[in-house]
Amino acid sequence: MKSTLLNMTAVLFGITLIASAGVGVVNMITLEPIAQAELAAKTEALNGVLPAFDETLSDELTIDDMIVTVHTASLDGMTVGYAVEAISKQGFGGPVSLMVGFTPAGEVINVNVLKQTETPGLGTKMADEGNPLINSIKGQQLERKKLVGGKLAVTKDGGDVDALTAATISSRAYVDAINRAWMAFKSVSTGEMPADTASGATRTSEPEAQEGGQNE
Repeated sequence: MKSTLLNMTAVLFGITLIASAGVGVVNMITLEPIAQAELAAKTEALNGVLPAFDETLSDELTIDDMIVTVHTASLDGMTVGYAVEAISKQGFGGPVSLMVGFTPAGEVINVNVLKQTETPGLGTKMADEGNPLINSIKGQQLERKKLVGGKLAVTKDGGDVDALTAATISSRAYVDAINRAWMAFKSVSTGEMPADTASGATRTSEPEAQEGGQNE
């Protein structure tokens, strides 16, 4: 067949149509498994920070122009805890996302790190079990901590939350997210209106010496 602009265009259109259809089919095939994986991860995170429950109700709040989701967990109709998804944009490598569990009385049950891109071996230790950050708050009511401006802070900023070794910025981001989660918990559990600037954690303009010659 003689090559013409018309038949070349038709061939290219056909190839594009087939490719687009293929992408659509792959997307349809993978969409459900991805959704199931996300649901499983969310369920695992909830189970990791809450006591036994049979139902959760979710509320979304906006604090510091960020969405904070509070899952109120109940068992046989009675509230047993609150799991709060909160984020900080102050991480050294990017946003830090946490799931924080609270008892109805306000004690921290546990904290799961949902997402972080911090420096391996330094800031990534925030996800380790029994790290200094979680040990500083687990099982405690945060209002009884040494607060700075009404908020949690690492020891370097005048508070009493122990930071990760050589990872102060990552530690501040972790505390920042905890503060936002705490504010959201109080809002949902007591009806108190949340306010912006949930965290007293601040970045420093001067780099801090890190292990291996890195700054974090």
